[in-house]
Amino acid sequence: MKNILILIVAILITSCASQSPDRETSDVKKFQKELNSEYKNPKETPLRGSNFTNFKEHPFFPIDLKYKVAAKFTKTENAASFELPTSSGKTRTYREFGKATFVLDGQKLTLTLYQNLALIKKNKYKDYLFLPFRDATNEIETYGGGKYMDLKIPKGDIIILDFNKSYHPYCAYNALDYNCPIVPAENFLPVRIEAGVMYEDVYHH
Repeated sequence: MKNILILIVAILITSCASQSPDRETSDVKKFQKELNSEYKNPKETPLRGSNFTNFKEHPFFPIDLKYKVAAKFTKTENAASFELPTSSGKTRTYREFGKATFVLDGQKLTLTLYQNLALIKKNKYKDYLFLPFRDATNEIETYGGGKYMDLKIPKGDIIILDFNKSYHPYCAYNALDYNCPIVPAENFLPVRIEAGVMYEDVYHH
């Protein structure tokens, strides 16, 4: 019964969201434009040298609203902090905030959401959630280390995950200057997420 309820809620909310496809697509295009602008900005970009001067724009999967899903959100109570390894071998302190369960292509999937304890001390990030994940496109169309998504704490028990807004960590483009949280094994998805930023050698054209 619980599984059926999750599926019904997901279908209903996804249906409501898909009633305005033009608006949803426009929202993703805004994300893409802002990401490209960030990488072109010398004060914000992780790119260095010719990678920066030759950069024009990121490659993206075609926008597909099936990858904007309504997930059942379950908050994790009394979660202890833990050290999450990063690409440099150092660690950062996080805590599990909750679980997001959804159905995609007939499969029930669950991802864990985290809070960066150092980041949330800054008032403007107090409702920020971090979602790192890996999927079957990694090392093919996307970065081998996985992708990230930025989220806000939901007000209820539903959280919207829009994989069209997923992006690569900075260390995908500059491993020397950045250290990035490694995706925990519990967030490995056994499916292809053909959405968001792709990973191609577009930085040397």
